[in-house]
Amino acid sequence: MARFMLLYNGPATDMSDMSEAQSNEVMAKWGAWMEKIGGALVDVGAPMATGTAVVDDGSERAATQLNGYSIVEAPDLVSAKALTDGHPFLSDRTGAYSVEIFELMPVPM
Repeated sequence: MARFMLLYNGPATDMSDMSEAQSNEVMAKWGAWMEKIGGALVDVGAPMATGTAVVDDGSERAATQLNGYSIVEAPDLVSAKALTDGHPFLSDRTGAYSVEIFELMPVPM
């Protein structure tokens, strides 16, 4: 079974900026998604804070809006994509958020 990294891209709202009710609602959506995909979720992942990008010319620039990740197992990319059905990060429906899916390849030794 292959492993895929789901990268969450979009403007994140810090949980400390939410009311308790809003925070509980968000966490309930995440819990429902995690329950739905079950054993396919190998690493729930973590949110990411503000970052920076180091460029190959030695400069720095603003990092993209990546703000979290999860790792799932699936037979192929199509199956991994299907696991995003009902994903809470995609519930806004504004086009501002995306889940980028990448297969994790073995490191050649």
